[in-house]
Amino acid sequence: SFAYFTIKDRLPQILTRVIDTLHRHKNEFFEEHGEKGVEAEKRAISFLSKLRNELQTDKPVTPLEDELPDAALWNQYLDYQRNLPNGNGEPSWFQSPWLYVECYMYRRIHAALAQNPPINNFDVFKEGKAQNFFESQEAVIALCTYFQELLKNIKDLDEKQLQEELLKLLQVSLWGNKCDLSFSAGEDSSQKSSPLQSLENMLPYIIVNDMEKVWSLLVNAKKDRTERSNVRVDIILDNAGFELVSDLVLADFLLSSKLADEVYFHGKSIPWYVSDTTKHDFNWTIKQLGSANHMWMSRCGINWEGNLKKGVWVFRDHMFWTLPHDFSSMSEVAPDLYAELQKSNLLLFKGDLNYRKLTGDRKWEYSVPFHQALNKFHPAPLCSLRTLKSDTQVGLKPGQGEQIQASEPEWMVSGKYGVVQFDAGL
Repeated sequence: SFAYFTIKDRLPQILTRVIDTLHRHKNEFFEEHGEKGVEAEKRAISFLSKLRNELQTDKPVTPLEDELPDAALWNQYLDYQRNLPNGNGEPSWFQSPWLYVECYMYRRIHAALAQNPPINNFDVFKEGKAQNFFESQEAVIALCTYFQELLKNIKDLDEKQLQEELLKLLQVSLWGNKCDLSFSAGEDSSQKSSPLQSLENMLPYIIVNDMEKVWSLLVNAKKDRTERSNVRVDIILDNAGFELVSDLVLADFLLSSKLADEVYFHGKSIPWYVSDTTKHDFNWTIKQLGSANHMWMSRCGINWEGNLKKGVWVFRDHMFWTLPHDFSSMSEVAPDLYAELQKSNLLLFKGDLNYRKLTGDRKWEYSVPFHQALNKFHPAPLCSLRTLKSDTQVGLKPGQGEQIQASEPEWMVSGKYGVVQFDAGL
């Protein structure tokens, strides 16, 4: 299975890159922290080398030994895996649910640093995220330019034209999800060309297309809005780099077109899945744009800085997003986050990992309804924007998945196909 290939090949590659990254920063740690920094780097590397060995030799998954706030929840989850009636008793790297061990690896990478001050705040994936951003410059410029031109006459657009623009920017945000560093094991995955030119050609590859439903929901919410009630959209972010820029443009469009009054962004509280967005990445990206020597890029960055200051954009992180649980257990494990999401008119879940957690990462029949796969996770109407990079997919028409499979055996993991999949909730 693709899961086997991931655990066998991709994850050890990612660990090797992390170890190399720490090696390369040895001098920097010495300059900043003296001998203490070098000692910490050695300890972290030894911890990670041991982790890589455990993974490659299919050792049992061990409880976390750090004192971080989520450790108890992780260890409870390990007990839960141990006691599954149809499980293998002792979970090990190759004898466990893929979603669980993959999340567990990233949590252990975090522990390797968090337990070793003074380098405990070093993000081992930061360079790769920055590189992805800079290598996607042309695409970022094209998108910012397009968007700033659009803003000049947004007031004059009729409903049909607004709808067209929303659908366009939803697609840019969807295909932005191709730029994923955990998928390429850290290899270059930047967006080189303007994403807007190829949208027409990409339409046939959106195998579930509920964009019209997203439009209807937003336009009706706008009409039903009263003085006291704001229309709120929440974006559960995936990758930093170009994808994040495409999400920020979409969010700005929602405000500028008055389809939403406020946008909440949800990111990761620790470095995660190589390129996932943390608070630092979020702020850094907006700063980079604001100080760019390109007029429209800097205009975007400065406006977005303003949205954050005004409070119409809010960034939140929560440790639930970096737990191994699927979202159907959110109301139990993180009732505060669930209650927060219930305040939203629309939740946009970006990317493959969020899709796997929405659907419990199971080998569903392709035609199982999305609503059913969500397993009672319905805090608010939600939509998944995801390019397929793992073998979980629901909500297809009868025979649709089999038909694609016949001509393209790798269709579920190539990132070539996408979904904009909506669920109205209860």
